[in-house]
Amino acid sequence: MKLVIAIVQDEDSSRLITTMMDEGFGVTKLATTGGFLKAGNTTLLIGLEDDRLEQCVGLIEKVCKSRRQIASTNIPMSGTSTMYAPYPIEVTVGGATIFVLSVDQFVKF
Repeated sequence: MKLVIAIVQDEDSSRLITTMMDEGFGVTKLATTGGFLKAGNTTLLIGLEDDRLEQCVGLIEKVCKSRRQIASTNIPMSGTSTMYAPYPIEVTVGGATIFVLSVDQFVKF
């Protein structure tokens, strides 16, 4: 048995959860926050049998595509170290980070 921990962007989470449940996967949703853009993301816990791992990862890859987005960062204004000006940068967001763990025991009450 495996436990898949999938960290996905909030924008992809609803569609992914629906897709996973339609395919018979049990999904637990946790609201989390990312460090880089301090943007909301979703962590999904998915318990499954070993033979369904490839299907699960394939569905995550299909739904959670990376994309480019404009984000704002602050840069110091010339001549001062206390004043900052917003500066837009293009970053890649989306996709998924997946951890796969072996499960020794699974109990459901």
